[in-house]
Amino acid sequence: MPAYALFIREKLADPAEFKKYSEVVAETFKGFPAKILAAYGKQEKLEGTEPDGVVIIEFPDVASARAWYESPAYQKAAEHRWKAGPYNVVIVDGV
Repeated sequence: MPAYALFIREKLADPAEFKKYSEVVAETFKGFPAKILAAYGKQEKLEGTEPDGVVIIEFPDVASARAWYESPAYQKAAEHRWKAGPYNVVIVDGV
């Protein structure tokens, strides 16, 4: 069953760190079956607090999503994202 990694940025606090993250994150997907479905595109808020940015990544299953997220390459890249601003990150099962 597919799984989706959702990255929801609350607020960009450090654009320079986000730029560093953006420059290295694509390399972290090498060897992982991932498909980026949305990345910081235009949003239309329907309810609740509008996030600053949203990314949705499709994986074949939760194990693949977790393996990518926990990989040394992504964890190293994520250090820049963590400095760039607060995020909520979840993996959700598809249907």
